[in-house]
Amino acid sequence: MFDFSGTLLRIESVAHWLDAALAETGIRLAGDEFARTVERLAFHGAMPGGSHPRRMPGRLEPLWAERDLDAERHHAVYTALMREAGVTEPALCRALYERHKAPAAWHPYPDAARTLGELSRGGVRVAVVSNVGWDLRPVFRAHGLDEWVDVYALSCELGVQKPDPGIFRFACEGLGLRPAETLMVGDDRTVDGGAQALGARVHFVDPLPVDRRPHGLLPVFGLLGDAVTPS
Repeated sequence: MFDFSGTLLRIESVAHWLDAALAETGIRLAGDEFARTVERLAFHGAMPGGSHPRRMPGRLEPLWAERDLDAERHHAVYTALMREAGVTEPALCRALYERHKAPAAWHPYPDAARTLGELSRGGVRVAVVSNVGWDLRPVFRAHGLDEWVDVYALSCELGVQKPDPGIFRFACEGLGLRPAETLMVGDDRTVDGGAQALGARVHFVDPLPVDRRPHGLLPVFGLLGDAVTPS
């Protein structure tokens, strides 16, 4: 079982995210204003898949806690955070939100395809278990990763978020395995570590930029023992 963001793929930088949305809308920002907007968006954690807000308005805390349970809450909280960051133009807010779901906004880690492909060829079934407010399958298809994924356990489709054991149980059932026969690989010790409550093993990776983590997934092969050996 693999987490999505920060484990198999990573979102683009805030600057690239904003630049793509500006190009989509035709809106222009002066050089200084562009840099300030990037800083504010980063501070408020307004980019889905990016860093968490450094300061969360009290009125948004309940919505933030449930943001990945469905598309409506996900859209609502991130749009509100964009406005907190001073982005109030409706067209730009829409473009920013849609951009983060685009395959071009996501970059697979260098060893993601190799890891998933060799696991699949070795007979190891794979699940993606993600707290996410939208369907990430198009991202996996666009990057050639979907063919190696047997099960998607997405919080917005199941109505339950990690670390709740229910989302891991769904993935295990889809894989046809007992939790003790599985390994959960993720970047968050709290939410991904929830798999331990069912008896699954866990392994954590650092959610570094893709060019700084070329081989972070390869230790998975050693943890699986003789089940599969990388070529």
